Amino acid sequence: MGKLEGKVALVTGSGRGIGRAIAEKLASEGARLVINDLDAEPAYETVEAVKKMGSDAVACVGNVSAPDFAERFIGAAMGTFGGIDIIVNNAGYTWDDVVQKMTDEQWYAIIDCHMTAPFRILRAAYPHIKALHAADKEAGREVYRKIVNISSTSALNGNAGQMNYSSAKAGVIGMTRALSREWGRFNVNVNCVAFGLIHTRMTMTDADAGSTVKIDGRDIRVGVNAEALRMHSQRNPLGRGGTPQEAAGGVYLFCSPESNYITGQTIAVAGNLQ
Repeated sequence: MGKLEGKVALVTGSGRGIGRAIAEKLASEGARLVINDLDAEPAYETVEAVKKMGSDAVACVGNVSAPDFAERFIGAAMGTFGGIDIIVNNAGYTWDDVVQKMTDEQWYAIIDCHMTAPFRILRAAYPHIKALHAADKEAGREVYRKIVNISSTSALNGNAGQMNYSSAKAGVIGMTRALSREWGRFNVNVNCVAFGLIHTRMTMTDADAGSTVKIDGRDIRVGVNAEALRMHSQRNPLGRGGTPQEAAGGVYLFCSPESNYITGQTIAVAGNLQ
C-alpha cells in the first residue's frame, strides 16, 4: 500500500518533463491521476504510463489559461474519480526579454499561465473541497487534502530578463500563503515549491542555438546559454542542476501524510543555490 493509495491527484502540465515526473511519483504511491498537457499525445502517453504502473488516470487536454479549462479540469476529477485530494499547479513556461523590449502580450501570457490559471482552478475546486470536507467530518474521518503550487527561485531572487516570470512566480507564493489561511478550516495544506535549474527540454538546449517550442500557437525560445550552465554548476553546492525526478520528490513531500501540519510554506528545490 502506497502512502497515497486511493487519493485523486490533479497535475497540470504533466505530459512532459517535471509534470510527468510528478504524476509518476504520485502514481507510484497509489494516487489516481488527472493528467493535463497542451497537446494530446504526451498527455495520453503519461496516462498509459500511469496505468502500466498499476494506477489509473484520465487526460484533460488543453491550455490551462483558457477560460473554460478550470471547470473541465476539476470536472474530470469529480466525474471520473468522484473526489479531489491533491492539486499540483505545475504547468508553465518562460517567455523572456528585458523590460524595455517586453510586450504586453509577453507579460499577460506569463501572468495568465502562472497566476490566473491556478487561481481559476482553485476557485473551481472550492465547492467540491468544502463538500468533501463536510462529508468527511460527518463520517468521523480526518482527511487532509493537499495543494502544491509551483514557484521558482526567480521569484525569490529575481532574474534579469524575467520580469514577467519572476513577478508571476512571486505572486504564486502570495497566493499560497493566502489560501493556506482560507482553507485551513477544511484540513487543506497549501504549500509551494520553488524550483531552481531543473534539466528539461526547456533548459537542456543551448539558448544560442535558437531552438523554440510551440506554445499556444507561439514559437517560444527555449534553452540556457552554455556558459550560464557552466557557471551554475560552479556556484551550486551540489555542482549540478536537478533532474525532473528530484523536482518531483520535492512536490511529493507536500503531498504526503507527513506534511499534515505544514501549510503556507515555500521550499526551494535548487541544490541550495539561492
